[in-house]
Formats: sequence, structure tokens, C-alpha cells
Amino acid sequence: MPEFSAPVLDSLRQPLETGDVLIARANFHVRYPARFQLVAAMNPCRCGYGRASGRACGKGPNCEEIYQSRISGPLLDRMDLSIELPAVTPADLAAPATGETTAIVADRVAKARAAQTMRGGEGKSNAALSDAELSRIAAPDQEGANLLSRAAEALSLSARAYTRTLRVARTLADLDGADGVRRRHIAEAVSFRKASERNANNNAPASASVIT
Repeated sequence: MPEFSAPVLDSLRQPLETGDVLIARANFHVRYPARFQLVAAMNPCRCGYGRASGRACGKGPNCEEIYQSRISGPLLDRMDLSIELPAVTPADLAAPATGETTAIVADRVAKARAAQTMRGGEGKSNAALSDAELSRIAAPDQEGANLLSRAAEALSLSARAYTRTLRVARTLADLDGADGVRRRHIAEAVSFRKASERNANNNAPASASVIT
């Protein structure tokens, strides 16, 4: 991701936020639909290892900070899921596959999508809900609300990040088959923002990010 220029990356901010692109000229404005899902990845630094790998970086001690600073904080703020991935070891490669199969996950996702589009007869996914609609269907239980409030203060979440965290929590509840947003859904949604919010404060992104 940092291999692209900063202006190109920041041009994604508007469509990620509004789902469209506005082209302005002297005598007219044209708005084009541009709703998409962004899946991005990056190495910790230009050499590909970073300090966490334990390897020496040939670019100097500031390589990681300089490389990651190419991603702006406002762009990071629009990333709903950020996951730091450790290096794969030879033991990992030799170990048998574990976890759920793609078919099982796909079935759960399909059921969650169906629940979203059927909810209230609105035919919208969680990503397409307005803030008012989201507030109505994604209000967490008291424990979840308390946790989200504490997390927002501890991580200095922006208003945008707060709302997007709640949106992710609603989707996690749908994947869980729950009728409401619980504390565990808020906790998981916050965990996906921990890396991005910490790095946003340092103007540095996590290893992989997804927009939902």
C-alpha cells in the first residue's frame, strides 16, 4: 500500500466515506457511484522485516516510521478492520490446516447478509445504513455501551471511528446469530481498531486492513 503516492491514497477517502466520487468543474458537478471494498496490505518497512522480526534493517533505525508514515491518519481512520500478522515460520508451514472451512464461513456470512437485508424490511446491509438507522438497530447492551465508551476514550476514537466500530459490532452480532449487540461484539470490534488507532496516533498503519 505505501508504494502508492500519498495523493493517490488520500483520493480514496471520499468514496470510502460516502460511496461516491464528486468531480467538480467550473460550470458543473458530476457525482459517480463508487461504493467498493478496500483490502490493503503492507510490510512493516521497506526491507520487509521491521523491528519485530529481530532482523537488522539495512535502511537505518527510522525505516519503519518513514515507510509507514506514507499512510495518512485520516485514511487509517476509515479502515474498519486492522490486523497485524506475524511472520510465518517453517513450523507453521509444516503444520496441518486448522480452523473452519471456507464453505462453513461462507454459509455463516450468507445468513448474516440475509438477516441484514431482511431487518426492518429496509433491504440494506449494515454498511449501507445511515447513522440514524445504525443507532436504532445497533444500540449495544449496557455492558457493551460502557465498554465502547471506555475504549473510545482510551484509544481517542474519532466520531467516525466510534460509529464504524459500532457498525462492525452489529455485523459481528449478525455473524454470531445474536438479536442484539452484546459486550463481546463490542470487544471484538474494538480489537480490530486497536492497531489502527495506535498507529494512527503515530501516523503508522497496521499490517493489513479491510473496509467493510
